[in-house]
Amino acid sequence: MKQATRLYLKAQGGDRRAASELVKLFYQKVYSYLRRLSSSTLHAQDLTQETFRRLWSSFGDFRGECTFSTWIYKIAYSVYVDWLRKKGGATERSEEWWRGRADANPGPYEHAEDRQLTERLYRLVDELEEDERQVIHLHFYQGLSLRETAGVLDEAASTVRYRFRRAIGKLRSEIGGR
Repeated sequence: MKQATRLYLKAQGGDRRAASELVKLFYQKVYSYLRRLSSSTLHAQDLTQETFRRLWSSFGDFRGECTFSTWIYKIAYSVYVDWLRKKGGATERSEEWWRGRADANPGPYEHAEDRQLTERLYRLVDELEEDERQVIHLHFYQGLSLRETAGVLDEAASTVRYRFRRAIGKLRSEIGGR
């Protein structure tokens, strides 16, 4: 049994230390994921808090059919989608946001030598269809396998693999096959 699952089961039994460790283990990862999706520090903080609130209110729902990390990302994704529906669509990203992304840890683009190329890749990812963008974010930024990504998105693994290949193909064609 993985560490996160053990901590969750202990927290479920009332162990506050285990609950605190679980938050320490996942808070930054969930926050980073939601920050990339929402393009807002403030919204990401609120969405992360809501993710953990839903996690704690759903004690007993985790049955171990997937990894704990897949389950928590599934909750975070659900929180994001609910927020997006209430908000009425995606947020426009500012130039400052793009510069910050190019300067930050570039995730899957860490080998891109040119800052402009890195910034362009971020923009291209942001222009992908929502379903493709989710696959890219979960797989590259959060380090989930395509199978785990399928679990988060509640999609068949073959569908996620197709979206992944389609997204990568679009990105490659936009940057000239590099």
